[in-house]
Amino acid sequence: MRFLMTQSLLALWKYQWSDFERYGERAEEFQEKAENDFLSALRREPIPTNEAMRKGIDFERLVTDICFDKGDSSNDWYEAAREVAGDVKGGRFQLAAAKEVSVSGIDFLLYGRLDCLKAGVISDIKFSGSYSAGKFFDSPQHPMYMELVPEAREFTYIVSNGSKVWRETYRRDECRPVLSIIGEFVDYLREMGLISLYKSFWKAKEKDK
Repeated sequence: MRFLMTQSLLALWKYQWSDFERYGERAEEFQEKAENDFLSALRREPIPTNEAMRKGIDFERLVTDICFDKGDSSNDWYEAAREVAGDVKGGRFQLAAAKEVSVSGIDFLLYGRLDCLKAGVISDIKFSGSYSAGKFFDSPQHPMYMELVPEAREFTYIVSNGSKVWRETYRRDECRPVLSIIGEFVDYLREMGLISLYKSFWKAKEKDK
C-alpha cells in the first residue's frame, strides 16, 4: 500500500520548530497552535480559508489573468502582478506531478501542484505582508518539487505584498534531498506514536496519480 506525501504536510510538521519566541508572551500560544495544526493535517481535517489565504488566491488569479490579457488594471495589486506575470507568462500553469518512492520501509506517492513550469524553472507565487532574504531556505517545497520534476533546473519563489516583488531561487544542487526530509518525518511519527494515525488518513488513491 502507498501513502500520499505532500510538501504542505511536511511544512506543517517542520513549522512546529519555528522560532516562536519572537511572539513574546504569546509564544506558547503559537507553539500550541502549530502542534494542533499539524495534528489536524494528519487527520486531513479541512482548513478554513483565512484572510492571508484569500489574498494569495486573489493575487495569483490576477497574475494568471494578466498572462492571458484579462487582468483588471484598476486593481491596487496590478503593477506588482504584472511584474510577476512577466516571469511566468508562456509557462504551464497548475501542473500536477506525482512520483512513487520508498523511504524507511514505507511506499509513498509524492504529489504536488506547480504554480508554473517554464523553460526548466518552477515558479511558486506567494503573497506575503513581509519578506526577508532566505525566508524559504528551510521549506520542503523546493526539495519536493525538484524530486517531482526531474527536468527542472531551478525553483523560484516569487513573493509579493501587492506593491513589491521579491525572488528567492534555488538550483537543483542547492536543494536538500526530500527523501531525507521524509525519512526524518517518518522517524518523528514513529517516535511520537503517530505513524498509525498518518497511515489511517493518507492512503494514496488511484485518483492521486
